Amino acid sequence: MYQEILQTVKPEMEKALGFFQGELGKIRTGQATPSLVEDVQVNLFGQKMPLKQLAGISCPDRRQILIQPWDKSYVESIEKALHAASLGTSPVVEGATVRVHLPQLTQEYREQLAKLLGEKAEEAKKTIRRWRESAWEEIQEKAKEGEVREDDKFRAKDELQKLIDEYNKKIEELVERKKQEIEVV
Repeated sequence: MYQEILQTVKPEMEKALGFFQGELGKIRTGQATPSLVEDVQVNLFGQKMPLKQLAGISCPDRRQILIQPWDKSYVESIEKALHAASLGTSPVVEGATVRVHLPQLTQEYREQLAKLLGEKAEEAKKTIRRWRESAWEEIQEKAKEGEVREDDKFRAKDELQKLIDEYNKKIEELVERKKQEIEVV
């Protein structure tokens, strides 16, 4: 019985981990990546749309993002949205394309990124802890109702903790990898 509870919690933890990975992709490192700008909201025709729906995004080199709008009329709106996105850089319009040059990271900015990284990791861990608490409450409730034996209840607690430790370790590995990316010049 308790295995079913653990199996319902595991996909939720995977979602939390996936969301965390997506958030990490948005943190700027020394290397250009489309994920830095793809979710920037562009105000176009009175609607907000993510940039990835309006343009092709590529990285011709380590410090440059090239944005090629599907329609030339989008260029001005894309430029405004990129300015508003506070990327720490200024987009440059070149005809029907927009280039974003990423400057070298300063030590101060690297420290800010490390702090942000820690905050996002803690949010992910909190989400995982909430799922642990939810599963544990459900296991205890089933034990009170007699659907889970007492020894299974404690076995479930141990397995649940192993699952939590596994996901926390994955989060820490992602954080370390991102820290290395930030430190690379």
